[in-house]
Amino acid sequence: MTATSTRPLTATYRLQLHAGFTCADAEEVVPYLHALGVSHVYLSPVLTAVPGSEHGYDVLDHTEVNPEIGGRAGLESLARACHDLGLGVVVDVVPNHMAMVAPLWRNAPLWEVLRDGPTAARAAWFDVDWDHLGGRLGLPVLGDDLDAVLERGEITLGTGRDDEGPAAGMPVARYYEQVLPLAPGTDRLAAEHPDGSTSQAALRAVLDAQRWLLASWRDAPDVLNYRRFFEVDGLIGVRVEEPDIFAATHELLLELHHGGVVDGFRIDHPDGLADPTAYLEQLSAAVRPGTPIWVEKILEGDERLPAGWQCTGTTGYDANAALSAALVDPTTTEVVSRAWEATGGEPDVHVEIERCKRLAATELLRPEMARLLRRATEALPGHDPQRLREALLELLVSVHVYRAYVRPGAPSGEHDEAMVAPLFTGQERALATRPDLRPEVDALVAVLADPQGCAADPAAAADLCVRFQQTTGPVMAKGIEDTAFYRWHRLVALNEVGADPSVGLDAGRGVATLHAWAEHQAEHWPLGMTTLSTHDTKRSEDVRARILAVSGDAEGWSRVSAAARAAADRHGVDAPTAHLIWQTLVGAGPVDADRLEAYLTKAMREGKEHTTWTDQDEDYEARVLVLAREMLDGGEVTGAIGDTLADNVLTTRTLTLAQKILQLTLPGIPDTYQGSGVVDLSLVDPDNRRPVDYDERIARLERLDATGWTGDLSDEVLWVTSRVLRLRAWLPQAYGPGAGYRPVEAGPHVLGFLRGDVAATLTIRAPRSLGAEGGLGDTRIPLPPDLWVDALTGTEHEVGAEGVLAAEVFAQGPAALLVRADHLREGAR
Repeated sequence: MTATSTRPLTATYRLQLHAGFTCADAEEVVPYLHALGVSHVYLSPVLTAVPGSEHGYDVLDHTEVNPEIGGRAGLESLARACHDLGLGVVVDVVPNHMAMVAPLWRNAPLWEVLRDGPTAARAAWFDVDWDHLGGRLGLPVLGDDLDAVLERGEITLGTGRDDEGPAAGMPVARYYEQVLPLAPGTDRLAAEHPDGSTSQAALRAVLDAQRWLLASWRDAPDVLNYRRFFEVDGLIGVRVEEPDIFAATHELLLELHHGGVVDGFRIDHPDGLADPTAYLEQLSAAVRPGTPIWVEKILEGDERLPAGWQCTGTTGYDANAALSAALVDPTTTEVVSRAWEATGGEPDVHVEIERCKRLAATELLRPEMARLLRRATEALPGHDPQRLREALLELLVSVHVYRAYVRPGAPSGEHDEAMVAPLFTGQERALATRPDLRPEVDALVAVLADPQGCAADPAAAADLCVRFQQTTGPVMAKGIEDTAFYRWHRLVALNEVGADPSVGLDAGRGVATLHAWAEHQAEHWPLGMTTLSTHDTKRSEDVRARILAVSGDAEGWSRVSAAARAAADRHGVDAPTAHLIWQTLVGAGPVDADRLEAYLTKAMREGKEHTTWTDQDEDYEARVLVLAREMLDGGEVTGAIGDTLADNVLTTRTLTLAQKILQLTLPGIPDTYQGSGVVDLSLVDPDNRRPVDYDERIARLERLDATGWTGDLSDEVLWVTSRVLRLRAWLPQAYGPGAGYRPVEAGPHVLGFLRGDVAATLTIRAPRSLGAEGGLGDTRIPLPPDLWVDALTGTEHEVGAEGVLAAEVFAQGPAALLVRADHLREGAR
């Protein structure tokens, strides 16, 4: 298979492949995606994953396309269907980790390592601190202490069954679903034991001789000695920085690429790698020139993607954060803040974030902290270990981006200031909090910034440098997105990956932040993705739009919030949690009760305030779910939500369409997540992985193409999506690289920009307060004089020296896409 897409890259559409939606199912959808106007179909990971996985990030085998999605033949058939219509294929790559879940024999490299330990042929594949447990790999998988488990006879010895892959016929130990290989020859220790082969002592002798060490799951902080993906024990870090391991784990994907099946790549969590810069250099050298490579890089605040990275750009979390902040109504932010403060919740999100990052480092990531401390004490032997531990903690909490990019052994001139700066700003913050730790903090930063300068133990210093950078990301992710954003509910529409909720609630920053981001994107990363919804977003774009719409209604927001606080008090539930529940119902409701309860259970446990995944408070959870059902099914809160949503139908329409057209026309490549393109009210995963009714979407688009939209909001969203994506395909002067970006300044109620000086995206901002002010009045939008045509409606606008009246531009809707008439006619030909 050698035919590939020759269509220019203009837009992607994300499909989640799994056993319930295979390559064959995706193939049936390809004509719809072609009609929609995308240029590339963007697939979730396609390599063999844990059976039943709905996402594919738990890779088990790099040598095989997942048989559950149709195997290699299915993927090649899907690619042919795409290429026959001129569409490219983008595949998600998971270089950072592999699955480590029962039965472990499914992961062949890991099985070898468990059997042979550090002498295994593929021992270097996995990031294991072999010195910590004397050459053994810690497995904290037991439900109790080992002695108690042995006493109950829960561990047995035997032989692998014929259906157990590489375990077949091998001596193994079994613990419920766990099957573990015995080191060669060690099974004889039981038969030779003086107490008898079936005694506990005999079994203990065999276990003591293995290359793995069993322990209780509660002892993980002391026993777990392999790098994980965040805090997930079932995902073990892969050392893809080693050339032979890179080659082995990428061989099939690159073969598919050079064979014409795969046209581009999306890289999952590059910040988890030892050297993201080198990884991208190696991958770029291995693919065809011009191949797009996007990175799932989460940028914080004013942080920008490292200029030297050999990639196409990010997957778009930064675009989403900037866009959402710009859509907040600045006239009601004080009301929104007062309603949150009335719940007793923490007023300052950054205080909450620091608190949660500290929790993540001290509780969730204790094994990682312990490994850092081991390296730090080796690199800095003259310092007290306890003080080093405290200094490490302060630095981890004080680094406010996912990581720095110091490369031990790289030429000194290779690191630009931005790649090292997070360490020094973290140093300043750490010392402001703990000035008593200055000797340790300064010493650590000196090693982290320049490990080659460490005289005591250069190898330990280099390892500390790399490992610290691999740990700041998990501290950020677990502290912010997976804890603080489940506690801090001032305006949950802004609680998204890579976002700072305070930006949107600062009336003067939202629009300026969007323009600054877009100008940088246009200049440096014109093909980086823009997105609104992904498999990782906490709420779909349309859920967020509904919440943002209500946040612009000061009276409605205050009314619902007060009613929710009163209901929470009656049920013995804390007011901050009630604040989350009612915003969830505003955004996603009326929502199925089972979906709501599943979401709230996850939210409560992720918040880790009243209940957790490991230590549930069933009574508290039950009270919250009873309160939620009351808010959903009847009572004062239900009525207040219904009245407020009814009062904000037009505002919801405005924000839904505004965010969609902005995303589709900002600098970059717009990505549409499966099911989006019509109104989709999904919550966090797994809710956003529910089956998509593509038959309905296909029929809707065919009807729209035949008759136009009828006023239904989903029709309008699909109309805007399809018209803009199709336009992008034949108007490169407006949306291709080099098109540039220029803000349109037309007052506080118009948000817009020019692309390539030939297309203008224009939307209404803060529509609720605009209505209160009497409308747009004589507001004029300063466009270059010419005849412009709205590509969404066909309406012509003759623009003179004074611009065009905003009221005319928005006469038929809250979003417009004006294109110079001569360019529109030329493109149509």
